[in-house]
Amino acid sequence: MNCQSLLFLSGLFLSIIPCFAAYEEPVYDHSAYSECKSVPEDALYNGGIMKDYWTIKNEVIQPENNSYNFVLNDLSGDTIYSFSSWVQIFDADSAVIKASLKTANGTVKCIGNLIARPGCWSFLKGGFVLDFPSSYALLYFKRSDGAMLNISISSVSLQPFTYQQWRKNQQDTINKERKCTATIHISDVQGERVPGASIIVEQVSTHFPLGSAITKSILGNPTYQKWFKERFNAAVFEDELKWYSTERQQGEVNYTIPDQMLEFVRANQIIARGHNIFWEDPRYVPSWVRNLTGPQLKSAVNSRIQSLMNKYKNEFIHWDVDNEMLHYDFYEQRLGTNTSLEFFQTAQQLDPLAKLFMNDYNVVETCNDMNSTVDAYIFKLRDLKQGGVFMDGIGLEGHFTVPNPPLIRAVLDKLAALKLPIWLTEIDISKNLDKETQARYLEMVLREGFSHPGVNGIMLWTALRPNGCYQMCLTDNHFNNLPAGVIVDNLLKEWKTEVVHGETDEHGSFSFSGFLGEYNVTVKLGDRTANSTFSLYRGDETRHLYVQL
Repeated sequence: MNCQSLLFLSGLFLSIIPCFAAYEEPVYDHSAYSECKSVPEDALYNGGIMKDYWTIKNEVIQPENNSYNFVLNDLSGDTIYSFSSWVQIFDADSAVIKASLKTANGTVKCIGNLIARPGCWSFLKGGFVLDFPSSYALLYFKRSDGAMLNISISSVSLQPFTYQQWRKNQQDTINKERKCTATIHISDVQGERVPGASIIVEQVSTHFPLGSAITKSILGNPTYQKWFKERFNAAVFEDELKWYSTERQQGEVNYTIPDQMLEFVRANQIIARGHNIFWEDPRYVPSWVRNLTGPQLKSAVNSRIQSLMNKYKNEFIHWDVDNEMLHYDFYEQRLGTNTSLEFFQTAQQLDPLAKLFMNDYNVVETCNDMNSTVDAYIFKLRDLKQGGVFMDGIGLEGHFTVPNPPLIRAVLDKLAALKLPIWLTEIDISKNLDKETQARYLEMVLREGFSHPGVNGIMLWTALRPNGCYQMCLTDNHFNNLPAGVIVDNLLKEWKTEVVHGETDEHGSFSFSGFLGEYNVTVKLGDRTANSTFSLYRGDETRHLYVQL
């Protein structure tokens, strides 16, 4: 018998013994599909530890009740499992399907979800982490509404990774996506090669935006300003641009504070995101706006977007146009179902060079929130595109309690299939955890984000205020690092090229691999010295720099 075998098939229960011997060095597969297909694709990893059952392409198990179950035996602890499958529903309407895992000790983990549609196959991708072995586990599918399940499932895959394998895949992706090889050629004015010249290469800035939220408390605080600019190349204002901050009373618009914060941003060559124009959550709609209806409300929202966008055209790289649209609909309830589309269209017209972002929570943090499934996010994006909004991006807030790394990666994979810029916009870890645990989980999230090829930037939600931070601080009020701050500083150092010292070879050349960004190079030979600058940018080709000495 093979070390991984199908033990029994009875009704809808499938029992499998996993074996890891054949999977010593698996390479993570970022494949994902956002479209519904007439025929499912092959199983990833050839099915992984489920390959002995899923041997025929498009093989399907037909369910007979409202739960679809696989029994897994002897799952290993200290293991990360990547899960995927194709799902088709036979009802007249679409339905949200949730995949879960119940371990031997009764722990239930959500491992993925999707919106299944009739007449075609949809792709579900997720996963789970087991810290302890489980002699028995039940992997099952259910409708989120509890209704009778009427689906088919195909091309199921469950692939285990050790923590070391997972980290190696992260590093391999970082080396490919965040770094580039450069060759520096040194010659004299006649073009003759100059061997034996000493070379010093220093990275002066990074291309990957990694920043944090700030508040008005940074104004007039040189210690805070120095701390921030030494670390971050991107910023977002926590509250100061929001409608309830700029127009506390109707008609009394005041941009003094965001103007001053922008002065700090400009002076330190920091890029900034515009957060936000509107917020659908009624708790954060200005109180005077909540009392408006009909034409009065329409006039107020028009004044808001015109005033803000005309004031700050070309200032912000992004706009979170209508925040948390998947969870709330204050404006659409009162002004019609196309209201959010109109917000995006107006913002696009008024600030055409800015990327317009959807921004929402629980898309990447968990798969338990059925309002913010990855498919719900995709469908809303497609609605905006069909309405003519084309300069858009994917904003994932990232307010985590316990991160699920394979789920994070799977959601990013599926969103990356849309070929739009993805930003993690508000990363923090729940204050209900101790500071050491916060730091450990923060490192998990940041490594997942930085190593994913579809992520273009990361923003921490760690603005320091006199009364603390929203959920997680990096420092105390005296700017002494807390555990999370130590993690951030260590990662910033790890993700920046250390000063490189070298010497040209017999061909007058010197090569190195560095993180994407701007560099200074100093070349010396005897009493001769030359200086130059160059950039390393994304791409597969080696960057060549020519310096005359």
